[in-house]
Amino acid sequence: MNKRRELNTRSFPFSFETRKSMVEELFGDSVKIVSAYTFRAPFLRYLPPLISPYSWSMRNEILESIVENEFFSYTGDRAESWMLKIYRLRPMLGKRLEISGTFVRDLLYRDARSHLKSESNWRGPWHNYVPPQVVEIIYKNWARVEQFADADDRTVRLFGMKFPQEGLLSP
Repeated sequence: MNKRRELNTRSFPFSFETRKSMVEELFGDSVKIVSAYTFRAPFLRYLPPLISPYSWSMRNEILESIVENEFFSYTGDRAESWMLKIYRLRPMLGKRLEISGTFVRDLLYRDARSHLKSESNWRGPWHNYVPPQVVEIIYKNWARVEQFADADDRTVRLFGMKFPQEGLLSP
């Protein structure tokens, strides 16, 4: 976040609310999604993670929003997994699938660059990897896909996490 504005990039085209609706559509009330795991610009203030008081403050905010005994965070990045463990968030790693979000996003962007419209009779290859309920949500947000289809990925990876370049140094 940069002030009250969510920073989206090619890596993160959909807003938190859109991603949340995708998960809730699939899992209903069986999951609780919290917004406490939110970095606020300038992002460098969270680094280095184990020393920065801002990173510990965010950790405490996460724990305050969780009433369950286990915090589940799926990540394919070992560095991020270790950081969650160091913060005693006790992450449970999900089983890694053969496909990735990046793969599906690339298929979406390819369709958007081909100017394929979000018509119900069109089935691009990404449909094979996305549940029908989420396909509908993506179509409702197709303008976001088109917006980032030809954009550069303006993120930087630090300590296993991706941050938007905008807001890295200043708000």
